Amino acid sequence: MTKVLIADKNYLSRVGAELLISSLKGYELLPSAITDFDDLTKKISTFSPDILILDFFSFNLSSADIKLLSRKIKNLKVLAITEALSKNEINNALNSGVNSYLLKECDREEIIEAIVATLNNERFLCGKVSSVLTSAPEVAESKALIKTYSCEGFNVTEREIEIIKYIAEGLSNKQIADKLNLSTHTVNTHRKNIMNKLDVNNTAGIVMYAVKNQLLETNHFLFSN
Repeated sequence: MTKVLIADKNYLSRVGAELLISSLKGYELLPSAITDFDDLTKKISTFSPDILILDFFSFNLSSADIKLLSRKIKNLKVLAITEALSKNEINNALNSGVNSYLLKECDREEIIEAIVATLNNERFLCGKVSSVLTSAPEVAESKALIKTYSCEGFNVTEREIEIIKYIAEGLSNKQIADKLNLSTHTVNTHRKNIMNKLDVNNTAGIVMYAVKNQLLETNHFLFSN
């Protein structure tokens, strides 16, 4: 049985997540009435969950707090589900031990897909989170604009997000490799993987997909010097 701990101070969100997990076979729902950070760390130590579904924002957790949680249990997977946040807040969470990230408006099937992917050591980001991470800074900080993006999710790594952005900026494989301190062969492999995931056949397809799904701020690339 896969043990699941839900940490969310919002009652309705927590109960909704509990109902979803309870409807799935092969998952054990751990006691999730958590009051504060100390209570959360105790429950992680006591129950040793396989995956933590966490709204870190509702607990006002810092990056250091998230790092501590992710290190409590070896191989603990963390799936963050929060309201829309800024690029910096999302990046800080991903860099502090959060494996996958969804927004609270994501639907049941996407949450299940994210749980499965996370347990399989894959990073899963919903489309809106991806749009924040790949958009121009002035757009990424605007929570109002985030609401206009599609929330359809897909499995994607942080590296692939970087490479999609650089491809859309018109950089060659060598230029991307230099920026990311990778070999051109590695970048080319990433590019092929991205095309497979997006079901496109060439570089133009990657850019068109990104623009069509509003993963990038079009004006930033078309009109910047």
